[in-house]
Amino acid sequence: MSSVLLRDQQHPLIRRLADTLEQIWQTHLELEPYNLPGELGYVEGKLEGERLTIHNRCYQTRQFRKIHLELAKVGKGLDILHCVMFPRPHYNLPMFGCDLVAGRGQISAAIADLSPVNNRTLPESYHEALKVLPKPEFAEYRQLPPWADIFSEFCLFIRPQTEAEETRFVNRVEAFMQIHCSEAAAAQPVSATEEKTIMAGQRYYCTKQQQNDKTRRVLEKAFGREWADNYMNKVLFDYVDLPEETPEDCTISSSS
Repeated sequence: MSSVLLRDQQHPLIRRLADTLEQIWQTHLELEPYNLPGELGYVEGKLEGERLTIHNRCYQTRQFRKIHLELAKVGKGLDILHCVMFPRPHYNLPMFGCDLVAGRGQISAAIADLSPVNNRTLPESYHEALKVLPKPEFAEYRQLPPWADIFSEFCLFIRPQTEAEETRFVNRVEAFMQIHCSEAAAAQPVSATEEKTIMAGQRYYCTKQQQNDKTRRVLEKAFGREWADNYMNKVLFDYVDLPEETPEDCTISSSS
């Protein structure tokens, strides 16, 4: 089953947001395929007797080492969209993340953010662009979990109550994405020192996200702990490790 067919069976807001994200990427970024291990692109399992289907679609660009869009469906009662854009660490770009969770036809959680990874501070150009965006109003804002110190002041986490609020959420995500793609297009490589700081920030972001117990419990119930750990750490929130210094790297040459 392709992701297009899967999204046609999901909540209309998930279908709408998935289409919107891919349309923006195709318009503003030069996408190339990013290949996951074959067995992780499309996954089926059982969760409490219900069929669980996961479809992953991934891309890469000059600025992003991985753009990941995951769609998941459990029976007729749970639909999920998960998206993260992982910048290449030699660019000072935040992590874009977005999730939608729908249960029994109602969106229970909608979150989007551009999360800082360079000394936990957004680049000034992002901050200036985000602070002038019109702030939409929602009836129910949700509380972030205790581990979620990774998000920016512009993070939006809500339970939309009406179709109008769903539209405002999509519009907000689209505004985030337009800013992100514009900034990425203009980004220049940073110094080696700053790159290490960014890599450490990306690792911090991913290890915090890996603490999401709700996601882990669902995966463990369906596929077992080992599979869930691998999927959380290698597909959902993988990160680039700092290269280990070799003895040659540490050698200081001197002239006599």
